[in-house]
Amino acid sequence: MTTLADPASIPAVDDGKLLSTSFIKRLVRLIRALDSYGWWDGKCDTDLLAQFIVKEEQRRAIPIIGDPDPDVLWRLDVYYAAVGLSIEARSDLLVSRTMEISAEGFGRVVFTTKRLVVLSKTLRGVHRFGFDTLRKCEKTGTKLVKDAVAVIEAYPDVARA
Repeated sequence: MTTLADPASIPAVDDGKLLSTSFIKRLVRLIRALDSYGWWDGKCDTDLLAQFIVKEEQRRAIPIIGDPDPDVLWRLDVYYAAVGLSIEARSDLLVSRTMEISAEGFGRVVFTTKRLVVLSKTLRGVHRFGFDTLRKCEKTGTKLVKDAVAVIEAYPDVARA
């Protein structure tokens, strides 16, 4: 089982700037939308995002033998769903996400729109999915979105075919 970072350990220095970025806002909205029982109603955004922070020491302690933890798979799914929603928002196109993960924690996530593959990413070591900091989480998500939008802009006819 993964031991997650204490929300208090996330630096509060850049919270205002970081929590106002479009990717982090979309990720928080998605997490809250998936809370059908209201368990996270009283939690602040930083507390919700803390589950994506897995420090290097914590990562090393997670065994990569056996099936990935369901909580880790949920975090992975939510993260890439937020990437897909961000791509849709930036491109005004419907984006489809396909994610396949083996029991060993390896797989691939593919984003397509119409006839164009806009992003394809190999997933390795899913058991240890997480980021050292919230800034790294945001930076990685934003980079994936920018790369996908660049592909759409490079091949607009295929993206809209």
